[in-house]
Amino acid sequence: MDRTAGESGGRYVRQTVCAHLGPEGQRRLAEASALIVGVGGLGCMLSQLLARGGVGFLRLVDADVVSLGDLHRQTLYEEADAAAGTPKVIAAQRRMARINSEVRVEPVFSRLAPGNAEALAAGVDAILDGSDNFATRFLINDLAVRDGTPWVFAGVVGSEAQTMTIVPGQTPCLRCVFDEPPPPEEEAALRAAGVLGPAVAAIAALEAMEAIKILSGRPQCISPELLKLDVWTRTVQRINLAEACAGVDCPCCQRRRFDFLSPEP
Repeated sequence: MDRTAGESGGRYVRQTVCAHLGPEGQRRLAEASALIVGVGGLGCMLSQLLARGGVGFLRLVDADVVSLGDLHRQTLYEEADAAAGTPKVIAAQRRMARINSEVRVEPVFSRLAPGNAEALAAGVDAILDGSDNFATRFLINDLAVRDGTPWVFAGVVGSEAQTMTIVPGQTPCLRCVFDEPPPPEEEAALRAAGVLGPAVAAIAALEAMEAIKILSGRPQCISPELLKLDVWTRTVQRINLAEACAGVDCPCCQRRRFDFLSPEP
């Protein structure tokens, strides 16, 4: 079967006719692979959008189980998943098999860590951030920069969200913008602020669009900005990364020091 068409000859037709993608872009999506780190609010939306769009292989990594407090923003899961304490990656795989049986989904019930990151990212065309902490994001950044793998960062607190796309050799990396992860007490305060579901959906859609640009063979079309938005006030801020990071002596992408990739002694 021609996976770019689907059984009826038109599964992806409404996006394939878009000039931004076209039949060749759709073919590349079918052959592409992505690692999604975290299948919470962001990861759920990313997984759905990429699976519905026809990305051929998705590896989902998460070590958490579904709980009732997740359901307002984690759209792959249902009350039965929470009641059973189902691992998120397993519940996500089951749901996505019903969404698009053409897409291969590999669930990995584990946290991304220095000891397994290289193996989990092996062979993928992009890494997508669905995590909820900066230690994981800095680890992803080290791995992606070292191996030349594009990745997309995103985060949400309350009604505010932000995202940026990193293409090693083409854009600044995460450490060009954020020197170090915030201290534990600051991250704890951010988590205590909660999160609104629409903020997750909005930033995940932008993150997924950047991923589709990369996976369809159009990395030159990514947005070279740090984008911040607040869905409550409907305000948007766009920061030109080339200008903001000019002159930064980045320890990762310039000095090639991968501090977060090495396991702690």
